[in-house]
Amino acid sequence: MSTAHQKLERHSLGFAMMILLVASIGGIVEIAPLFTIENTVEEVEGMRPYTPLELAGRDIYVREGCYACHSQMIRTLRSDVERYGHYSLAAESMYDHPFQWGSKRTGPDLARIGGKYSDDWHVAHLEAPRELVPGSVMPGYAFLSENRLPTGHLPAALKALSRAGVPYTEAQIENAEKDAVWQADFEQNYEGELQESYGASVQVRDFDGQPGSLTEMDALVAYLQMLGTLVDFDSLNPEEVNR
Repeated sequence: MSTAHQKLERHSLGFAMMILLVASIGGIVEIAPLFTIENTVEEVEGMRPYTPLELAGRDIYVREGCYACHSQMIRTLRSDVERYGHYSLAAESMYDHPFQWGSKRTGPDLARIGGKYSDDWHVAHLEAPRELVPGSVMPGYAFLSENRLPTGHLPAALKALSRAGVPYTEAQIENAEKDAVWQADFEQNYEGELQESYGASVQVRDFDGQPGSLTEMDALVAYLQMLGTLVDFDSLNPEEVNR
């Protein structure tokens, strides 16, 4: 005697409809609760929006296609953690539009690259990669040291991101051009003002080794030196970490 399920299996249309019904119920159960909460990403102490200079560097990083060879997402696998450091948190990408997790590692993961090397090393590596890493297939970006960084678009860029949910204030948007120049000031005359606006983690100095000149290299190195430095992972309890 055939069971109800066996009878259903003989009717392809009915079987397909039942699969669709079960999948729909499962989807609703998983998705519906998300509409009842404002944010699915737990905030972590230390995270802040990019400064205008870091944001400009990130845009150059995207423009040059760095994400095609470098990921910014350390998995929870032991091999990843031992090589690169603490696994990535969702909160670390909360201000990224789009995020830079990447999908390939022709080069190493950059999620914790900030502070690992000096500014001089980054500049030399970007200008002539094989001089520091023999056998590297990375192209050179010496032109970044020659290209002056345009800043006129930065207020509009911050304003656009604020509409996407990044908590930039009106003052930060208004002062975006000035703040970008100030962060690359080799005498660090404006460190206090920038830290008051963006927090104590802001790094203020001449990044490209060319005092008095604001270049695309300044911006890219500022961005790289910030990656992975905002969260104090030693202070996190396992319960506080959002994987």
